[in-house]
Amino acid sequence: MTLRTSEHMAFLRQSEIRNMTIECTKVRGINLAQGVCDTELPEPVRLGAAEAMAQGTNIYTRYDGLGELRRAIARKVERDNGAHVDPEAEVVVTSGATGAFYAACLALFDPGDAVVLFEPYYGYHVDTLRALSLTPSLVQLQAPNWSFAPEQLRAAIGPKTRAIVINTPGNPSGKVFSRSELEGIAEIARAHDLYVITDEIYEYFLYDGHEHVSFASLPGMRERTVTVGGFSKTFSITGWRIGYLLASSELCYKIGHAHDLVYVCAPAPLQIGVARGLDALPPSFYEELKTEYTRKREKLCSALERAGISPHVPSGAYYVLADSRRISGNTPKERALSLLERSGVAAVPGSAFFEGGRGDDLLRFSYAKRESELDEACRRLDSFRP
Repeated sequence: MTLRTSEHMAFLRQSEIRNMTIECTKVRGINLAQGVCDTELPEPVRLGAAEAMAQGTNIYTRYDGLGELRRAIARKVERDNGAHVDPEAEVVVTSGATGAFYAACLALFDPGDAVVLFEPYYGYHVDTLRALSLTPSLVQLQAPNWSFAPEQLRAAIGPKTRAIVINTPGNPSGKVFSRSELEGIAEIARAHDLYVITDEIYEYFLYDGHEHVSFASLPGMRERTVTVGGFSKTFSITGWRIGYLLASSELCYKIGHAHDLVYVCAPAPLQIGVARGLDALPPSFYEELKTEYTRKREKLCSALERAGISPHVPSGAYYVLADSRRISGNTPKERALSLLERSGVAAVPGSAFFEGGRGDDLLRFSYAKRESELDEACRRLDSFRP
């Protein structure tokens, strides 16, 4: 007897992000490969979750999440994104932002449908589409500003295209889509009757006066937009897996039940912790986040420049794509391993975010680290010689 595994999922491999994390652990290096965000979580979030556990909030929630968190998300959206959402019908709490994206694709699309993404892309977006027998269609963003022309987007849309995916601020490029760019995308989405799924999990990580524009807040976009968000980055709780999505009541009903099928619910007591954080933390918390990460961005980019690994300075999120051509190695993976071996600093090969060899000359670094660890990484980069 010969047992088989799925041929359809044969494309799936462990991500280079996790691969480099494993390699980093082997040599006890400093992991700038994975955006683990291992900084201290806010006290209201931590205490809120602990209190919820102690009080017995430990069972399944409603399919769309606990009311306390849904209401807190609705208040946050009105305060920070300029939109009103009904917490009883237009908010779904999910198992992380990736869970929100998976459930949305499962509920909205059929095998063989096509979805447009911008490249460099977040690998989980592309792999989710492929896992659901959907076809990714890529629009290449052009460095150094990661710009694109509307004609490129129109050319990527075919008869089977159902949606456009936007990640702003973006992983790995740090691109923040401008209001005018988003308005252009909105016009194209209306013309072709497409959904827009917008991943906004890095919305509070902005630099140099850049503004985050939530796509659903644009005129006429609310009914065709699925907004994906989460708290892994903002509250430094990547392992908690608390995300959310916003959409019309009809879409939330369908996507919420798809999420229930796959994940059942996000962890109940951790939902309470996030809700308490959303309500307790003042606006200054989010401003201090920008200040802190602006400093970390400058620190890492300066160290990379000194090391001869020229960075593309990001406008948002907490990743840097940098030129690896001066590092020894014939492939992006070899250059990433060479840097790790010779400096003890781990980065991700740029090929993890591009197709067809594009991005082979890049490495991605994350600066979502404690200050002392980032300082040590920069010290090691200062000692590195390509």
